[in-house]
Amino acid sequence: MSLKYGSGQEIQAGDNVLYASEPSRIEFVANAEDPDSAWYVEQFGGGCMILAPSFGRVFVSDPREDEDLEFVSRRVPPLA
Repeated sequence: MSLKYGSGQEIQAGDNVLYASEPSRIEFVANAEDPDSAWYVEQFGGGCMILAPSFGRVFVSDPREDEDLEFVSRRVPPLA
């Protein structure tokens, strides 16, 4: 099951977002098959980690209901 923003777009690692009105980035989306993030699935049922330069990391377990999280844009992959 994919996580979605309140606006309906699927959350992806690298997305540019606003969190509490601060420019931020989705660092990762918790996935039970990923050993680095499986703990978040076990403890919280999933979610995503947000990295905000001004205040650090915040884990959001229910992004659809988090009024502070707003999708801005997808990360643009570098040209080959």
